[in-house]
Amino acid sequence: MSNYLLVHGSFGSPFVNWFPYLRNEIEKRELVVYTPDLPTGVEYQNYDNWSKTIESYVSAGIINEDTIIYAHSIAPIFICHFLVSHKIKVKKLVFVCGFNNYLGINEEYDNVNKTMYFDDLEDVKQYAEEIICFYTKNDPYVKYEAEKEFADTIATKQIVIDDGGHLNSESGYTEFTQLLEHL
Repeated sequence: MSNYLLVHGSFGSPFVNWFPYLRNEIEKRELVVYTPDLPTGVEYQNYDNWSKTIESYVSAGIINEDTIIYAHSIAPIFICHFLVSHKIKVKKLVFVCGFNNYLGINEEYDNVNKTMYFDDLEDVKQYAEEIICFYTKNDPYVKYEAEKEFADTIATKQIVIDDGGHLNSESGYTEFTQLLEHL
């Protein structure tokens, strides 16, 4: 039986955006879901600190070939980097507004995000049976071209939302019903 891991983005938490909604929907189906609260803030948010948190899920046997991971914003590239670096296979990846090697949001975001980037993005295809990427044409933080390039590199399926912003609560996404199609 599949289990689910929901991973928030920069300066985020598992209690914002569509994460509580998705967690509730998964639990209603009596499925197992985990929502790690990753370290945030300029001094704490980086690849090494996030890896330490996620490694505890690996060592507990939670992340395995039956795991489906949902990740938002910087979290998709973090997850790709982590899976490739640790050679861990999962069942499916569902990424929302993912990007790699993108700078220009602002100094704080750029500083914490750049630790997540890596050059061997395409290698993640060896570690997931299916990779679905949601992104938008009007993200106020990450250019469409950066999100499209990310998806073009790894996705088995792409879903483009014309007017979704960053697909977060600021853009009206406290619920995200399309994600349920990929449970």
